[in-house]
Amino acid sequence: MLTIKEVAELAGVSKSTVSRVLNNSGYVNSDKRHKIEQIIQDHQYKPSAAAVNLSKRESNTIGVIIPEIENQFFGEVLKGISEVADKNEFTIIYSDTQNNGDKELKALSTFEQHRVRGVIMTPAMGYGDIESVDKLKSALARLNAPVVIVDRDFDYSQWDTVYYQNYESGYIAADNLIKAGNKRIGIILGDMQLKIARERYRGYLDAMAAHHLEVMEKDILKGNFTMDDAYKLTLDMITGGDMPEAMVTCNNLTSIGMLKAFAEKGITVGKDIAAIGIDHVPLLDDLGFRFSYVTRDTEEMGRLGMKLLMQRMEKPNAQRCIWVVPCILKLNGSERIKQ
Repeated sequence: MLTIKEVAELAGVSKSTVSRVLNNSGYVNSDKRHKIEQIIQDHQYKPSAAAVNLSKRESNTIGVIIPEIENQFFGEVLKGISEVADKNEFTIIYSDTQNNGDKELKALSTFEQHRVRGVIMTPAMGYGDIESVDKLKSALARLNAPVVIVDRDFDYSQWDTVYYQNYESGYIAADNLIKAGNKRIGIILGDMQLKIARERYRGYLDAMAAHHLEVMEKDILKGNFTMDDAYKLTLDMITGGDMPEAMVTCNNLTSIGMLKAFAEKGITVGKDIAAIGIDHVPLLDDLGFRFSYVTRDTEEMGRLGMKLLMQRMEKPNAQRCIWVVPCILKLNGSERIKQ
């Protein structure tokens, strides 16, 4: 199949001239236009989205950046984005950065080449310093397109944002463990470079303080939002032989890692130790595992992100908009130790 460059070479014209013919925009000499159209017809050339948009500023393509496509949470967010995008005839292209800042910048460069109409992104990094934020700002400025941040808000952000009640989720998880009769409560933290992890931890600390309960340093397991790390930290805690009465886990993967370690060591949540996780793990429901959690409507976060992006397209000069998705508590019994 020909490329736009090869069509241009066969016609003896520039790529921009071919693009003007494809988009029916701008002046092209009638002889050249006929020649280009004949080559396209003879070779059954089908232009890529990038070729169609070469001279057309407004495309129907939305770039989406996700940090962990293997994480079910982000798959559900993407589903919500796609639902609204499809209804409004937008095309989605997405990139999985694997929580790597360099991959994120590369993805934005690719979006720039595709001349995307807008970008929805969950940042790969915490962007806790001016230097890293400036790099992100420069990359986004080159896009010349509206941007919406979903889930991982950060301190220096200036873009429209859809985020979750992270502080409240940490507070509610710890508070309900305390109300269920637990006093010594540990927590498996997330990546503390991310604002969402710091907010969830702060909620936990404030709930403990509100009930005048001591936070023991050895009960603070310093994870990074991954299943493997939570698994290893939990095994170390079990091996140490001095476990708290209850645990808060700071995301879905952390919950899975903790439960895996408990299962291997014959420890039953709800009998030997209490726990509440932040984020829903649907697989646990399918397996009949009654695990308590604080969650949010993840598909709705995606839908709101896409709606907010379209709103910004219509009103590019409007004030920054922040939409907050509330947390939802679901108690299934693991919040208390059954005697």
